[in-house]
Amino acid sequence: MGHQKIRKAVFPVAGMGTRFLPATKAVPKEMLTVVDKPVIQYVVDEAIEAGIEHLVFVTGRGKGVIEDYFDIQFELEALLKERNKNAELTILSDMLPQAGMASFTRQQSPLGLGHAVWCARDIVGDEPFAVLLPDMIMSAEKGCLKGMVELYEKTGGNILAVEECDPEQAHKYGIVGVGDAVGDGFKITQMVEKPAKGTAPSNFFINGRYILQPEVFDILETQERGAGNEIQLTDGMLTLAKSQEFAAYKFTGETYDCGAKDGFILANVAFALKRADIRPSVENGLKALVSKLG
Repeated sequence: MGHQKIRKAVFPVAGMGTRFLPATKAVPKEMLTVVDKPVIQYVVDEAIEAGIEHLVFVTGRGKGVIEDYFDIQFELEALLKERNKNAELTILSDMLPQAGMASFTRQQSPLGLGHAVWCARDIVGDEPFAVLLPDMIMSAEKGCLKGMVELYEKTGGNILAVEECDPEQAHKYGIVGVGDAVGDGFKITQMVEKPAKGTAPSNFFINGRYILQPEVFDILETQERGAGNEIQLTDGMLTLAKSQEFAAYKFTGETYDCGAKDGFILANVAFALKRADIRPSVENGLKALVSKLG
């Protein structure tokens, strides 16, 4: 019997983006642009590449512009048609989800990632689902979630995407223990959030992509608050791991944390250099800047 298809993906986009103030006072951090696309568009594209059919956005106050972004803008499209801007019209058409493909629900209070995921429970229902952190955008020949779905089709259960870090930096991340190899990954033997230096079970850290079984919702509903006085998704996964298997998909591309200023800047540079239309000028500008570093 095949494993139930991963049809739905949850995007927790309710965060306040305080690390990017003052820009995020009026603009959601997920709408900050990497080159000419909002960060959230890159993450949605990754989900669609993986076969996701239903996008579930967990939003908060001041995030209405995300919903507007994934909708038709009649005045803009009328103006583009009037001016024969067909290339721009194609761009808008290609990024628009099909009718009924996107749902939006509210997280009224900032109670953590686990709580944000729990807020999507009625939309997701009783089926496995993906979670994609919108701050993390990735670059690879094959999207991270697509690789995870391929591994899930072999193993079932729960899948976490992981990457390798410098062992000396393992104390900064959620780290997993390495078990038997399976597909493009391995069985997870344990999960430790920010282990003390020298105690990490490996140097594989969880990078912001998850495939979870729906039983996690019941766990999150009654889970006590953890670190930061928030309902932590990691705590919920640890409880779920007592009764279900977890496997890790080893992602080998590039990941950019666009929730941090340095990661956001690096993402802009990296994705600009992938664009044939602007690479020459960007590359020349970068070389000029680097030459001044001495």
